[in-house]
Amino acid sequence: MMARQAGLTSGPQGGPATALPQPPPRQTRPAETAPRRGQVLTTKVGLQMPNGMAYDEWERAGRQLADILDSSCWWLGDWMRYGKDHYTDRYQRGIRAVGLSYQTLRNYAWVSRRFDLGRRRPTLSFQHHAELASMPVEEQNLWLDRAEQGQWTTKQLRSAIRAGRQGGRQPLAPADPRRVLEVPGSRFQRWHKAAEQLGVDFEQWVTTTLDSAAASALEDLDAPAEAPAAALPAEARAEAAAEVRPVELRPAEVRPVEPRPVAISA
Repeated sequence: MMARQAGLTSGPQGGPATALPQPPPRQTRPAETAPRRGQVLTTKVGLQMPNGMAYDEWERAGRQLADILDSSCWWLGDWMRYGKDHYTDRYQRGIRAVGLSYQTLRNYAWVSRRFDLGRRRPTLSFQHHAELASMPVEEQNLWLDRAEQGQWTTKQLRSAIRAGRQGGRQPLAPADPRRVLEVPGSRFQRWHKAAEQLGVDFEQWVTTTLDSAAASALEDLDAPAEAPAAALPAEARAEAAAEVRPVELRPAEVRPVEPRPVAISA
C-alpha cells in the first residue's frame, strides 16, 4: 500500500498461496516485467526504469524515493519506541533478530520521542527535526515554523540556529571551562569525514558520540551483566544503556597536534 501511495509499483514477486479447496494452477510470471511508460517498478534489490522516461518523471520518482527514505527514519524510531515500551525484556532481542543497528535505532527513537506525531512537519525532513530535538518544545516549534516558512535546508536551519545563539537571541547558560584536546591530524580528518557523511555538524557529532559512549559505559557499570563483556559485540554491550538524551553542551576545542595542524570548521 505504501508503494502505491508513493507512486511506485511493486515489482512482480509472486503472491502468497491461497487456501481454496481446489486452487487454480499458478501461472508462471516472468522474473522481470518491462515497466510501462512513466512507471518505476521496485524490487527488493533494485529499480526497473522504463525506456524513454522523461526527465520530469525521473525527477519525480527520485523525490518519492527520498520521501520514503526520510519517512523510514520516523517509522523505525516509532517501531523502536513501541518495542521498548511494550516488550521491555525482549525488544533488544528483536532488534538483533532483524539485524538492525541498535545505535542507529536508538538515535531514531530519541528524535521520535521528542516529537509527538501531531508535531511533526511533513514539509520538513527527519534531519530538520533531529537538529532541534534537544531544545525545549517552545523553541522547537519556533524553529520549525521558521524552517517551514523559509523552506530552509537542514544546513540553512543549522546556520540560523548558530547565528541566533551568537546574536544573543537565546538565553545562554553560564560558560563552562573550556578544555583543549590534542589529536593527530589524520584522526581529526577521519572524524570530520564521518560527520560530513552523516550530514551533521562536526562539533555536534563529536559531543553526541562521546556523550553516548560515556552514558553507555557508566550504565554498564551499574547494570547486571548477562554475559561476559568480552564475548559480546559492541552493539550488544551497549544494549543495557538507557535511552540517551543528547544535551546542549559547549564542545571542547579540538586541535590536531603537530606537525600538520588542521583548522576546525563547522
